[in-house]
Parts: sequence; structure tokens; C-alpha cells
Amino acid sequence: MKAELITVGTEILMGNIVNTNAAFLAAECAGLGISVYYQTTVGDNEKRLAEAILLAKERSDLVILSGGLGPTQDDITKETAAEVMGFPMREDPHTKERIIAFFHRLGRPVIAENNWRQSMVPDGSIVIDNHNGSAPGIIMEKDEVTMILLPGPPDEIVPMWKEQIAPYLEKRMPNVLRSRMVKICGSGESDVEMKILDLIKNQTNPTIAPYAKIGEVHLRVTASAETEEDAYALTDQMVDELYNRFGDLIYTTDESVTLEKAVVELLKKHDYILTTAESCTAGMLGARIVNVAGASDVYHSGYITYSNEAKVRMIQVSAVTLEQFGAVSEQTAKEMAEGAAMEAGADAAISITGIAGPDGGTEEKPVGLVYIGTFVAGRTLVKKYNFSGNRMKVRNYSVSRALSQLRMMLLED
Repeated sequence: MKAELITVGTEILMGNIVNTNAAFLAAECAGLGISVYYQTTVGDNEKRLAEAILLAKERSDLVILSGGLGPTQDDITKETAAEVMGFPMREDPHTKERIIAFFHRLGRPVIAENNWRQSMVPDGSIVIDNHNGSAPGIIMEKDEVTMILLPGPPDEIVPMWKEQIAPYLEKRMPNVLRSRMVKICGSGESDVEMKILDLIKNQTNPTIAPYAKIGEVHLRVTASAETEEDAYALTDQMVDELYNRFGDLIYTTDESVTLEKAVVELLKKHDYILTTAESCTAGMLGARIVNVAGASDVYHSGYITYSNEAKVRMIQVSAVTLEQFGAVSEQTAKEMAEGAAMEAGADAAISITGIAGPDGGTEEKPVGLVYIGTFVAGRTLVKKYNFSGNRMKVRNYSVSRALSQLRMMLLED
């Protein structure tokens, strides 16, 4: 099945909001085994939207539109799509009752006249109830083309897709498709690709799709079979092979597990308390850790030591070390990790010190130079990294590598 995504909204074209719907829908389609060949963004213009829908209808089996289903005059998606598909409009009593109930729940018994536009639907279409808003979803099927209209707000489109649209599409697929996500840390994208190049070149069923993340590489393994059990059996065989090749670099095969969550769970397993000492990342590492529910069991405090004075005063870094080797050095990263652990009474510590840029670099210590120290139960490891990219990218890479470095030490402990 070939699909095309059309996102409707002038605010997206102007960059006022980020197009998260397209990213969500593309990932969901991939998980269902649907190939998305095109993505289009169109403003609130009837003529240009009609042209985009007509083109999509000619080259794709499945066209998914998001946005433009609201009650105002610039919400033109439903009417335009219905006209292109050749569906006349009619009032849907069921949807009208749901709109009344929706506004009553909001404590608004008087409903503005323009809201009744949302009760108009293409005659002969499948109407999808919206349990989180007033605009229903729409499915139109004609001439071997399926067109799906979805509301724009993420808190409406996501549950509607997961609860109603995805099951509808799954029933239309000839086989059952199931996937597993293998998440790898501590290895770059090119290194990962080299290790699985033979698998990618020879893949048939299951398939492997790599996704590069900051400091991580994710591999989606997808299999097609007549039954769910057979599909998962195929994915499991491939996952086993990936474990043979990457070993402990794989931190999870659960799509919901993040790297920081994997680290927190390891700390809980060891019954360790963690602290952090951050210079160039200035709290980004601590923020990643406390994103995990239950992180307070293992993470009680952290130190932001941006200046040399703070390093000396808060975590006992030697002034002599700073004078002799500088703030961005292996020696300082080591003392930061050990000093933070001592001050916090922690079993484990991570330190990050580096030059994030865009200024401050020298020939000897260029922008992107970062030292990461990890202390676990009396043992300290410091690694040197040279990251590329802008200031934020260097900082984000530093945090991801720090979590990966700590994880490996915890596994070795």
C-alpha cells in the first residue's frame, strides 16, 4: 500500500508551529507496513489544497490529511476533499448530537453557529467519532483510493489514530505486520551500519530500518506473516542476531524505554545513588534523568559547576589541577566525578566538562572537545570526545554519551 500525507495549515508553512503530525503519522504507517512515498504541506487555500489532493489521489492508494477540520472559514479540508473525491455533503445527526454533548461538558450550552459546520460530512463516508474534540474524522473510499481526514491538534489525532484508524487499516492489510525496536547506544551510525550491512542488503522478511538519534541508533525490525505469532517469531530471530553482533550496546528492545530509563533501572538494581557534576551541559543531564518516573529513588542531588570557582567550592576540584590542566581536561573531569560523589554521598557520579562553542575553542582544545567522567563504587573512568555541530548539538551528544558511559560501567560493576 502506497501512502501520501498531506498536512493542512498556513501556520505550518510559515513555521509558526512544528509539523509533529507528519512525523507521527509517518512512523505509525511504517509500523503498519505502509510505505509513505510523499509528504505535502498546504496552506489554507482551497485551490492549492484541491490540486494537492488530486495529485495524491492519482499516485497513492492511501491519502491521509490532517488539519483544517475546525469550525472556522479557513477550515476547508473536509469540503475540498469531498469535492475532489465526488462526495456530496450532508448533515450527520449523530455528529451533531456529539457536538452538543461536547460543548455541554465544557459548560457552554450556547453553541456558536459556525460549529455546526463540523456536523456536515461527506455522504457515503465513514464518520470517526472524536473522543477528545468536536471535529470528527472521516474515511472516504472510492476508485481504489482510501482518503482519511484527521483533526489537527495532536491530543486529538494521536488517540483517534491509535484507537480507531490503525485497527481499521490493519484489517485491510493482507498480512499481519509486527515490529520490534532495537535501541543501541555507545556506537555511531556508520559503525552500526557496517555491522549490519549484509543484513540490510539481503533483507526480505523481516526488514531492518535504521534511525539515527542523538547519541543513539535505533533499528526497527518489521516482519510480515499470516499470524501475529509467526510475525513475532520472525522478528525475534533477527533480534537474536542483532544481540550476537552488538551485545551490551543494545540497551532495550522496548520502544517505550529511553536510555535514561535504562540507566535508572540499572541504578535501582544495584541499589546505587547517583549524582551529577555538569559544566558545559549546565543541568541538561540531570533533567534527562529526572524525566524518568521514580528517578528520585536513585537521584537525590546534582551540581552545576559552570565556573572554576564553583568546581573548587562545590565539589572539591583542586585549584592546582585547574591551573595546570584547565577546566576542560581529563584530570578535571576525574576530580569532578569523584568530588561530586564524595559531597553527595553517592555510589555513582557522572561529570561533564567541555567546550560547546561557538566561542572558546583553541587549536589545542577545539570547540566540541568534551571530557566525561564516570565514577562507580570506587572506580573512575574518563573518556575524551570530539563532537561536531552547533552548541546545542554538542551538549546533547555529551548528555547521551554520558548516560551510555555510565550504563556500561554499571553493567561491568
